[in-house]
Amino acid sequence: MTVKYGKFELPTNIKIEETSKTETFVRFIAEPFERGFGHTVGTTLRRIMLTALEAPSLISVKLEGVPHEYTAVEGIVEDVTHIILNFKGVLLRKLPLEENRDTRGPKIFSKTLDVTSEMLEAGGGQYEVKLKDVMEEGNFEIVNPDHHLFIVTKPMKKRVDLKVAFGRGYVPSERHEIPDKVVDEIVIDSAFSPVRLVNYFVENTRVGQDTDYDRLILEVTTDGRVSPQEALTFATQIGVLHLNVFNTLKFQDLSFDHEEVEFDTDRDQLLAKLGLRINEIELSVRSTNCLAQANIDTIAELVIMPEPEMLKFRNFGKKSLNEIKAKLEDMGLYLGMDLSRYGITRDNVREVIEEFLEEKSGQESP
Repeated sequence: MTVKYGKFELPTNIKIEETSKTETFVRFIAEPFERGFGHTVGTTLRRIMLTALEAPSLISVKLEGVPHEYTAVEGIVEDVTHIILNFKGVLLRKLPLEENRDTRGPKIFSKTLDVTSEMLEAGGGQYEVKLKDVMEEGNFEIVNPDHHLFIVTKPMKKRVDLKVAFGRGYVPSERHEIPDKVVDEIVIDSAFSPVRLVNYFVENTRVGQDTDYDRLILEVTTDGRVSPQEALTFATQIGVLHLNVFNTLKFQDLSFDHEEVEFDTDRDQLLAKLGLRINEIELSVRSTNCLAQANIDTIAELVIMPEPEMLKFRNFGKKSLNEIKAKLEDMGLYLGMDLSRYGITRDNVREVIEEFLEEKSGQESP
């Protein structure tokens, strides 16, 4: 038996404020929500983003000839305690993909730091050691390669071993479980959370003649290990995962009321846009070829694709993605559209668009 519920107002599009957008900051705007749901959704997403997202971080440092952190090293200005504090500011980026095995276990990166007399002379008797001097990009992308570690005042050659792992939140050194730990390995506290700040605001917005619906504004700031868009995407899926636990109870099924008015005109106008071929809109040759290789023929097949999946296409980069997003925005469309209200899903998108084009062609023929 299915219980009938009234209609809930839900956002049909999540807007990004382009004027304030940076690589580490994005302001998201979602409207309309039913009254009170702006705070419900905003608080939930904020707490998940601040506590549950994962990222790589250093968990230990080993400096050749340094037995522990409560000492000083000849030829280095800072003592080891300050050096370890600087290592805590290292930022590394990597998304462990499901298809790659053993991407989440601790990884060791070793490099020999070789400071010569010439390097010291060029720096006026000092050489500033930065992160890029002791670690090379490979499995991980270095977000802050110029991060200061320590200052050397005499020629030296030292091996530096860094151990990196994935985790959540803030983990103190005593809670790390490090396999094959050696005696002079210095275990450090790790800040795994890649989100630095999340603010949300709820404002009134209008639906018809009513002005007491909610507009949710989310401001997300990250440290570069994930983008704000990734942070929101991951938090949403984590939230759904936990709510689905309670969905197993499901003593009663619900169906929700919706607008009974059939938006024939709006639907026809939208389907006319969705039925356009990719080669009918003005895109660069590179973007057009990338979409053709991905077997995307119509705008409908394009807009129903989530943005993260687009970036997985071969030879498809951010430049092409931004070009496509700008073109879709001019058409009043966007990536990741939910077209289910028009009976369109990823499984039947081609069939629905072909039927519409055939029907339209039949109406236009004499």
